[in-house]
Amino acid sequence: MKLRSMLFVPADSERKLDKALGSRADALILDLEDAVAPARKPAAREAAAAFVAAQAKALPASLFVRINPLDSGLALDDLAAVVVPGLAGIMLPKTTSAEDVRRLGLYLDALESRAGMARGTVHVVPVATETAQAMLTMASFVPGIPRLAALTWGAEDLSAALGAISNREADGSLSPLYVFANSMCLCAAAAAGVDAIDTLHADFRDGDGLAAACAVARRRGFRGKIAIHPDQVDIINEAFTPSEAEIAAARRIVDAFAAQPQAGTLSFDGVMVDLPHLKQARRTLGLDD
Repeated sequence: MKLRSMLFVPADSERKLDKALGSRADALILDLEDAVAPARKPAAREAAAAFVAAQAKALPASLFVRINPLDSGLALDDLAAVVVPGLAGIMLPKTTSAEDVRRLGLYLDALESRAGMARGTVHVVPVATETAQAMLTMASFVPGIPRLAALTWGAEDLSAALGAISNREADGSLSPLYVFANSMCLCAAAAAGVDAIDTLHADFRDGDGLAAACAVARRRGFRGKIAIHPDQVDIINEAFTPSEAEIAAARRIVDAFAAQPQAGTLSFDGVMVDLPHLKQARRTLGLDD
């Protein structure tokens, strides 16, 4: 499942849902949580389910729904409404550990069966750093967690949970704890064998800033980024798509090792490359899982 760009869309806004149809996002996240007022949540559920049922076959994008947190008293109603054929995944907010993903998976087993869907059809992308408890349980994400498709992280809810005035320093940079949350998302995703998806860039009018943030995220190991406005999608897709030069260089590295299969290191354009470089080249070419 390609998840370079995941675009949030309030599920109760017909106008924004219609606008999202023209987006080139890899995934649309129909939001039932923060973007929807409490009184609007029942209508948002119905709208999300109808959108998935009507658009899943026509859209190239994967359709996700961000439900309300498992302990909110709203999550089961969300799931009962939106698990319909065409739903690709659930974004799970305010995760406390990988056990929440497993618990969600049990609910999805039953709801997929009710909907006539094959078991395991609906994937899960947890927001893995939004609670204080989650920061202490990131090691719970291990290989083989059913349905886990990727991990993402967030700073705003974590700072609220901690009672922080801001998650940024006076110069605008992220405070150390939130840099740590970013890093733990990367490590937990790698440990679980799934992609890490970077958090949102809040100023959707700041295309240059978004491009710079994407470049940093990609260098660090993220494979995609959250979008909150359709105008951000093309910038994100371009940033997380290997350039022609990167593809050409990766292909040469793969070919060089294929020509000398017993070699552990090779000289490449005057630089020594080894098996980690081969692994990265294969990832660039989409040759590794």
